[in-house]
Amino acid sequence: MTISDSFLLAFRTVKSNRLRTGITVAIIAFGIMALIGIITAIESMNQSLRESFSSMGANAFSISFKESKSKFGHHDREEIALSKRGQKEKKSNLGKVITKEEALLFKSNFEYPAVVSISFRMGGRVECRYKDKKTNPQGTVFGGDENYISVNGYTIQNGRNFSSLDIESGRNVCLVGYNIGTKLFGDETPEQCVDKIILVGGMSFRVIGLLKSKGSSSFLRQDEAIITPYNNSARFSGPSNSFSIGVLVNGVQALEGGIDETTALFRKVRKLEPTEEDNFLIEKSDKFAEMFIGFLSSITGSAGAIGLITLIGAAIGLMNIMLVSVNERTREVGLIKAIGGKSSNIRQQFLFESMIISLLGALFGIILGVMVGNLFGLFLHTGFVIPWAWVISGIIICSIVGLAAGIYPAMKAARLNPIVALRYE
Repeated sequence: MTISDSFLLAFRTVKSNRLRTGITVAIIAFGIMALIGIITAIESMNQSLRESFSSMGANAFSISFKESKSKFGHHDREEIALSKRGQKEKKSNLGKVITKEEALLFKSNFEYPAVVSISFRMGGRVECRYKDKKTNPQGTVFGGDENYISVNGYTIQNGRNFSSLDIESGRNVCLVGYNIGTKLFGDETPEQCVDKIILVGGMSFRVIGLLKSKGSSSFLRQDEAIITPYNNSARFSGPSNSFSIGVLVNGVQALEGGIDETTALFRKVRKLEPTEEDNFLIEKSDKFAEMFIGFLSSITGSAGAIGLITLIGAAIGLMNIMLVSVNERTREVGLIKAIGGKSSNIRQQFLFESMIISLLGALFGIILGVMVGNLFGLFLHTGFVIPWAWVISGIIICSIVGLAAGIYPAMKAARLNPIVALRYE
């Protein structure tokens, strides 16, 4: 009896017991589906995050104010350093917002080869209206300058950018994200929104440009931005009342040098003494993406635990089914041994059965898991994702499960005495 004969016999046995095989395959498939499905969804989220945060560019960074970690009453905590002579140094002004004057002073004095933009986030989500059409209250208003769109990775699809007169006078003009233009002017065409008057949070603005779509994710909603000159900041209440500064250097190689130059200059702008710590933050454009991705990676461990627990249960169920199969086919085993079959052939047959059932579960589980995970990816507008490393791992895990669940039943069947087995009722 050859190995191929043992395999074919095992395959016929699995095929003839469809109900039993189907139930066991389903248990294994659900375990693998949970594992692969969650991993695929996480990969889709990672891809969406990378695409969203990379829009600002790997050669960009931002400057924002550093909040105080604790407060006493209405006053920020003040850290006091002592000089070598024991005298108190100037109090560190943690929590001090970046004013417009400081931002402009930095922009005018920054000589490193880079593009600098100053901006102000104006309040929370707002509703936009045009005639009888309106958007959901999910638009975000930013005050920016003429460099804002280039530093933040936007391009103008139709219309124009801000002029120096727009910035200085604080005109009620704005650039709208692609989704805002589509929702308000979809029946005409989004491009026709230029020179139209819209209401943003109840205030009138003339649209001077439509921004090209950046493929907004559910995390950032970059296509639902409304950008107006930063001198309009007095019309809105900002979440921190602090300006931000964006810097886009000429290449990734120049990033660290640009950060060093920025730190030195902005310390002068903030009038910090050498003994004082920085009261501002310099953050690379991919920092938040890495933070979110690190958080999602911890979920991967939980997904693995869920899949492993399910597979352990499936292995126990598979072993029980194989033991029942041994008892049901005792006379068959005796007959095989009586016509010259060896104990090794019996072991091979039962191990093949266990492996076939387990790998069928892996196959269906992987297909279902990839489909379920990519359904989540559709909502994030990402491409089709297949986590190949986890697919291969799933096949290996299921092979081990099938082997482990089939060893004891196979050994039990192989030890049967052929004479006793033939007389078994």
